[in-house]
Amino acid sequence: MLQHFSFKPLFENKQLPGWSLSFFYKQTRYTGEYEADGTIKWIGQIPNDEETVKKMIHELMLFHVYD
Repeated sequence: MLQHFSFKPLFENKQLPGWSLSFFYKQTRYTGEYEADGTIKWIGQIPNDEETVKKMIHELMLFHVYD
């Protein structure tokens, strides 16, 4: 489960897609950029079970951003 998930737009013009995100997973902090096509560019460390984490992030972004 992701904890303390937060995101913010990369650009002041909110019409331009892209979000900076950060969260804790298994007691490790991760950061990345979520692009409009669903691509995640990790900044720093990549989670060991990356595909599972990506699915959780996609669900959260769909709920918070695209709803």
